[in-house]
Parts: sequence; structure tokens; C-alpha cells
Amino acid sequence: MDNVYKGQRHIYDLTRKYYLFGRDDLINRLDAQSGMRVLEVACGTGRNLAKISKDWPGVRLYGLDISAEMLKNADKALGKKARLGNGDACAFDADGVFGEDGLTIAGFDRIVLSYSLSMIPDWESALIHAAGQLAPGGELHIVDFGDLSGLPTLLQSLLHSWLAKFHVQTRQTLPQVAAKIASERGMTLTSRRGKLGYFQLHVLKAPHHPA
Repeated sequence: MDNVYKGQRHIYDLTRKYYLFGRDDLINRLDAQSGMRVLEVACGTGRNLAKISKDWPGVRLYGLDISAEMLKNADKALGKKARLGNGDACAFDADGVFGEDGLTIAGFDRIVLSYSLSMIPDWESALIHAAGQLAPGGELHIVDFGDLSGLPTLLQSLLHSWLAKFHVQTRQTLPQVAAKIASERGMTLTSRRGKLGYFQLHVLKAPHHPA
């Protein structure tokens, strides 16, 4: 991934704002209170974390990414506002990556997956792993490309082909996988479909007490 983003990281945010819709909607609905731990998995340049810091003051920010190149941008954007770590979304150890002075991180109150599952080959494992990192009562917020079914067929085909150039695949079974995880873990799931099916939003909420 470093080879992919070594050059792209300098123009990433400028270009992505024109087609990564729904990100700000997700952030607006985080309801992250001061003192909460908020993690973004695959945080990239830190764009979302910077907005979360502005919109939800007082939260404790964490950012994970597999690309050290992207984390360079995130570090410049966030400075001391967030603890950043290099790791695999499918298997990261929160204490190992973010451990603070030997203290154990007892789960995150909010976790964000923003247009990342469509880029992670083993995306189902990444989703399951993220759900397992929530504190009791914590929420996993997901936004990604939808089924695109409201777009004309030709436009759908062109968009899929264009996204593939960036190693992106829409996850059309994401709603079913999220529902399965919620059922198995006693979580609640709320889902919304963006206009024309361009994007999908899901929130998985962990129970306040372990099942």
C-alpha cells in the first residue's frame, strides 16, 4: 500500500471529496462525548479524525493505517491531537499499537470505517475485528460505496471500472454481513441507503453488558 499512496497521499483529500460522499454525515451522527475513545481504522491522511476533533471536542482520537506513507500526512494534519499507529485492520492489537504508558485500552467508544472496507481484500475479517474492539455500549460506524443500483447501467459499469483502478470493490453484501455480526454478538444494527444507492451507512452498537 505504501507504493500505491506514496504519490497519491499529496492529492488524496483534494480528489476524494468529489466522490466519497456520506463521510460528514457519519461524523455528524457519532454523538461522541468528551473523554470518549474514538478510533478510525484505515485513517489515511487523517481528514476524518481532524473533523471529528473539531465537531466533537474533548474526544480521545486514535488512527490506524497499514500505510506508513499515509500516516505521514495524518501526523502533519493532527499532530498531538491523535495517537497514530501502523497496523493491519484485520488483526491489530490495540494495546500493542496504542498502549499508553503500559495502560490497557479497554475498548473504544466509537470506531469509524470510512470507505475502507472496499479497499481491504479480507474486508469481512476487518469488520469482525473492528466490532470486537468496541467497549460495552460502543458503536461501530461504517460508510462505504453502496450497490449503485440507482445509477444508469452504463454509469454503474464505468464507475466500477474506474474504482478498480484504485483497488476498490463495492461490498454489496455488507448489509448482510453486518446483520450477521450484530445477531451473533447481541448488537443492534441501524442502516441507511444513500441517494441512488451510491453509498451505505451502518451503525453497529455493542450491548452495555457482555452477553
